[in-house]
Amino acid sequence: MAEGNDARNGNVDSLISREHGRKYWEATEANVDGMLGGLPHTDHISRVDIRGSRNFLAKLGIGAKPGQRVAASALEGGAGIGRVTQGLLLDGIAKQVDVIEPIAKFTAAMQGKPGVRSVFNVGLEDWQPTEGAQYDLVWIQWCVVHLTDEQLVEFLKRCKSALNPDGGLIVVKENNSTGGKDEFDDIDSSVTREDGTFRRIFTEAGLRLVQVELQRGLQARGMPALLPVRMYALKPAQ
Repeated sequence: MAEGNDARNGNVDSLISREHGRKYWEATEANVDGMLGGLPHTDHISRVDIRGSRNFLAKLGIGAKPGQRVAASALEGGAGIGRVTQGLLLDGIAKQVDVIEPIAKFTAAMQGKPGVRSVFNVGLEDWQPTEGAQYDLVWIQWCVVHLTDEQLVEFLKRCKSALNPDGGLIVVKENNSTGGKDEFDDIDSSVTREDGTFRRIFTEAGLRLVQVELQRGLQARGMPALLPVRMYALKPAQ
């Protein structure tokens, strides 16, 4: 009864079912098409996505070009099969990456790969930072839809606690709803949040925005309309 009341009052994250979400992903193929939801033109989407992320990080001084810095250690939340791990983070962004991904079949091919240090096969809501770990970069993309607002706040707090105090950065890259409210999808038991919800959550987690940017160029001819995707760069508020 309480969950139904919460949903009617606009708290659609109360509808999220961890079990339902896991079943959806367990039934998904471990390839790029599966990771990107079976959309057409996945090669185009992945290529443009990676390029946009790389350019966003470059504006924050992270990268392999002169005047930029390579992160000594990075953490990726919701790594899937390692599309971003291999295509972005270990390609001139970070020397070593720890990954969080609850679906073990997705990370099987990453085990032992150069640059992949630790693989945590747990949900973001269950992940705990390793004692003494310090990350220069935490990258979280297309995965927090399966967390309630409260779980997301707590996860971000744990990420914040594991940041390198000398310039550590968190980036969240996610779809934004466009209907003026957060939207629940019962197919994979996820919530697409509006921009304002993310900003509130970041504040509750003790984080401040240092840069926000819309991803450009994902839409291709013949594709269904895509939701806007924003990149949020965050640092501890104090």
